[in-house]
Amino acid sequence: MHMILLSGGSGKRLWPLSNDTRSKQFIKIFRHEDGYESMVQRVYRQILTAIPDAQVTIATSKSQVSAIHNQLGFDVGLSIEPCRRDTFPAIALATAYLHDVLHVDENEAVVVCPVDPFVDESYFVCLKRLWERAQEGDSRLVLMGIEPTYPSAKYGYIIPEGGGEGKERYAFREKPSEEVAKSYIAQGALWNGGVFAYKLRYVLEKSRELLGTAEYAELFARYETLRRISFDYAVAEREQSIEVLRYAGLWKDLGTWNTLTEAMEEQTVGEVMLSDNCRNVHAVNELGVPILVMGCSDLVVAASPSGILVSDKGQSSYIKPLVDAIDQQVMFAEKSWGSFLVLDVEENSMTIKVTLNPGHRMNYHSHEKRDEVWTVIAGQGRTIVDGMEQPIRAGDVVTMEAGCRHTVIADTELQMIEVQLGTEINVADKRKYEFPE
Repeated sequence: MHMILLSGGSGKRLWPLSNDTRSKQFIKIFRHEDGYESMVQRVYRQILTAIPDAQVTIATSKSQVSAIHNQLGFDVGLSIEPCRRDTFPAIALATAYLHDVLHVDENEAVVVCPVDPFVDESYFVCLKRLWERAQEGDSRLVLMGIEPTYPSAKYGYIIPEGGGEGKERYAFREKPSEEVAKSYIAQGALWNGGVFAYKLRYVLEKSRELLGTAEYAELFARYETLRRISFDYAVAEREQSIEVLRYAGLWKDLGTWNTLTEAMEEQTVGEVMLSDNCRNVHAVNELGVPILVMGCSDLVVAASPSGILVSDKGQSSYIKPLVDAIDQQVMFAEKSWGSFLVLDVEENSMTIKVTLNPGHRMNYHSHEKRDEVWTVIAGQGRTIVDGMEQPIRAGDVVTMEAGCRHTVIADTELQMIEVQLGTEINVADKRKYEFPE
């Protein structure tokens, strides 16, 4: 059973834990075993548990590849968008990837769903039914319709309109007012959660029709020029041969702090103290200093290297325009090799804590406009500077002048303090090279 998980968005509604480089699905906030897991880790684990034979491909942007590798490893399949072009180009590219690169037969069905819903086992039972109906039925598109629990203005709706000869017709409506949503629900409408299944040849045909090609290499090469269009508008709303499967189990879109805290099993994550008279307060702390909350109600507190949020839960959904006005250096990011945390930014220097996972390494690279100094604070590894390899351990200091090629390899988990010194310190000042033999 093939699945495409759509992983996109910047998730600014969950600032300061999410931002342009760290989307909401990578925030580790759900208790699991001895630690915490993110939305993408939770869903991926649930898929492999409920559908052991599932072959998963994540459709994502280049900016999320490092975080996916960091959290899921390097075995997960990836269809990488060169840039963001809305859901239909992303799905068309991923479908072509399955067909042209993985050589999946065009008569095979595939299920497409978001990477970040909060669901239980019944959701994956419905996904299997969805795949079976797409594989064995005669409808060109099979959708999951989620039974509404309230008249939401945040979701699209699938509205049955009747039909003849055993075929139901459906209308699609995007994010109505609550009053209009009530009328939709009275007509038997279901939430459109962006979950559907089809045979590969169906979307390949739509790709040829709407994008001019269904060849993976050509789609990838021309991706930046492809038409921006959603799958719902391009395909679902225009398709007459549709089947909708009703889903009445647990499903939450954790897109705001209010909805996210409803799914949290604990009131606090990180070093947080709540006084006994706090009511309906949730706090998440990624900083190395304690947070104390006293005598508050209906509050969310979130602290990360990017900032601190203190908000009434009801008001937290209106955060995005305020966060859009913040122009800030990226302070924390997960990479395929580990992570980095910015400790200090000055006019001509930046100080960063770098953590490399065991067995991983940075790219072999150089900088033209800055020097770097690495001070090892924990672990063991090796540096390669201008082709010369040296072992390193806690207490060692390595200096790289501008222009020299360098990398570091972690034999154990390796932690370093990196000081960058120069008049122009930015991400553009980096040149990559082939790793030295």
